[in-house]
This record gives sequence, structure tokens and C-alpha cells, in this order.
Amino acid sequence: MNYTPGERNKKKEYIILVVLGTLIALGPFSIDSYLPGFENIAKDFNITVSRVGLTLTSYFIGISLGQMAYGPIMDKFGRKRPLQIGLLLYILAAVACYFSGNLTSLIIARFFLALGASAGMVASKAIVRDIFPVEEVAGAISILMLIMGGAPIIAPTIGGLIIQSYGWPIVFIFMGGFAVLMLISVSSFLPESITPDSNVQLTPKSVLKNYYSILTHSKFLNFAFAGSFAIGAMFAYISSAPKLFMNIFDLSQSEFGILFGVNAGGLILGSQINRIALKKFKTLDITLFNSVALVILSVLFLLDGFFGPDYYTTLVLIFLILFLLGFQNPNTTALSLEPFTKRAGRASALIGSLKMVLGACASFAVSLFHSNSIVPLGIILTGALAISSILLFQFSFKEKKLSKSVKLNN
Repeated sequence: MNYTPGERNKKKEYIILVVLGTLIALGPFSIDSYLPGFENIAKDFNITVSRVGLTLTSYFIGISLGQMAYGPIMDKFGRKRPLQIGLLLYILAAVACYFSGNLTSLIIARFFLALGASAGMVASKAIVRDIFPVEEVAGAISILMLIMGGAPIIAPTIGGLIIQSYGWPIVFIFMGGFAVLMLISVSSFLPESITPDSNVQLTPKSVLKNYYSILTHSKFLNFAFAGSFAIGAMFAYISSAPKLFMNIFDLSQSEFGILFGVNAGGLILGSQINRIALKKFKTLDITLFNSVALVILSVLFLLDGFFGPDYYTTLVLIFLILFLLGFQNPNTTALSLEPFTKRAGRASALIGSLKMVLGACASFAVSLFHSNSIVPLGIILTGALAISSILLFQFSFKEKKLSKSVKLNN
């Protein structure tokens, strides 16, 4: 079944978005659902919990490389077939995780699990760009964020219940079963959104050359990096959240779980209000306004840390930052993809990889600080969000200058 752009069927489009949202959620769900089992894995393998963290490292490497690989493949062969192969790989890798008898085998299996999950992350954004008009892309991605945003809320709870009742390996059987349902959904409801392009070359030289040309496109460069630095700020918060709330503010594990869910709800809420705002305002205008607000909030968070963090002040500031990041992620993604049609798969892949790399760098930067203070997080939030804002305004000023030049020449 192919999708005909001229034919608009709202019901079909919503079904497609639900399938795509669930696909893009597979990546974060594969991270958060097994986190409660780290101590159990360490005990079974007779290793430290920190060494279990290598399974996260291999996953992040796989998700970054996988997205870069799927981009040109999906532009050459279409979106659907490579996506189905990716889901099959995910299912096999999940089974391999279940049968892992030592840390090394689990690390390798997690790498291939990430390669499978990355297919859905690339395809989701690319198909949205294929199907929807340019002015509707940000709104469509906001719907994906609504579904994807639920993963960090429910995954640790589901994972914890499974681990407590049946043991950590069963989590991977659950992941594999979920991927089987996704494979059925993709095969039944997801159309092929482009005509395969046999001219796309898959040689390393050609792939790198195309990625370089996308990366150096002025609009992509500014918006992709602006969005990636914003995501880096979110990853910095996620990686430091347990220490922030459980060590500094003495919350229990259950209290932290509730609070983490509430904050994730702020991210989802922001992405949905963004859909309403896009009906009245331009995508770029919303993004510029929010970037300034985010810098102000991050500075206030930093000052809160310097003068001794107040629990309620910290909580409100974190919630508001995540709320506004709910606007930035879909908007910067949509603006990054705007110049590309035939190369949407590769552009989508490059955006995903940049976000994962900068997110991992931000998480690593936070982990270097061992003090019980929110100041390191405040510094990273302020730095990342300030760079994001500068990139957005740099493009805006460049566009205004170009527009004035065109008017004068006419």
C-alpha cells in the first residue's frame, strides 16, 4: 500500500501517527524498562553495577550508528521494508539479551537491539516529512512526542514489576513481544510513503559525502544543532535526576518515581500545547520565544543552586524547563527537515544521531561532578540552552538580512 500525497484522509493519518509514535518510543523504552534491574544483573553476573552501565554505552553507540546507516538505506529502498527488517533484528536481539549468560554477551546483544530500534526512530520522522505538508510537520511530530513521552513514565514501572515478579531477563521477552506487535502494525497499517530511489549510492564515500552536504546546509546546521543542544539539556537532567531528588532532597524511590513522571508529563504537555500554538504562530517565532525563556529559566536554576537550592523552587523550574523543551524538540526537528524531500531519510538519521551524541556528552559531563549540588547541572543547562538560543537567533538574523537584501535588489 502506497501513500498518495494528494489524498488527505485524516483517520488514516492519525492511525499512521499512532504507529509512528509507538515506533519512535521503542528506543527510549528499551533504555528505561530494564534500568530497575541493574542491581539484579550485577548480582547474577557477579560484577559491579557500574559495569552493567556498559550495556547502556553499547546501546547508545548502536542507536547512533544505526540511525546513520538506515538513513540512506531508507532513501534508496523506501521506508517500509528496511523498517520491517529493523524490527526483526530487534526481536532477535531481544531474545539474545534474554539468553545472555555474561556481561559481554549482554553488551553485544544490546548493541544489536539498538540497531533494530534505530530503524523506527529514523522512519518515524522521515515518513512524517514525506506525508505531511511542510507547515504541518511540527504539529505531527508533536503527536509523536505525546506517544513517545509516555515511555519514560511507564517503562521503569513496567520493568520494575516484571523484574520483581519474574526476573530481569523477562523484560527482554516483553520488549521482543512488543516489537512483534509493532511489526504486525507496520505491515498492516503503515503505507510506503516514497518511491524508492535507485540513484542513492550506498558506498561509504557517497554516504559520507551526502551526510556532509546535509550537515553543511545552513538551515539544517542551525536547527539540528539547536535542537540537539536542547536535547542535551534534557539528557543532563535525566542522568542527574536520581541524585538531585533522592540524595539532595532525600526523596524515597517511590516519591522520586512519581516526581519523575510528573516532570515527564510537563514535556508531553508542552508538546501538545505546541500543536495549538502552531495554528496561530509561525514555528520559528514560537521556537525563538521559547529559547529565550529557557535561557532565563536555566539561569534562575543556576542561581537557585548557588544560594542553596529550595525544593519547591527547583521543582517548579525543572518542570517549566521540560515543559518548554516539549515545544523545542518537534519544532527544531521540523525546521531541520524542511529543506529536504528525497533526502528526508538521511536528514532524519543525522538529526537523531546528533541528538544522541550531544545527549550522551551532556550525561557524561554531569557524571564528572561528584558534589551534592545542583550547580553543575545548572551550568550545563545554561550553557546548552544558551548555545541553542544563539544558533536559532543566528539563523533568524541571517534570514532577515537576506530578505532585506532581496527587497533592495528588487
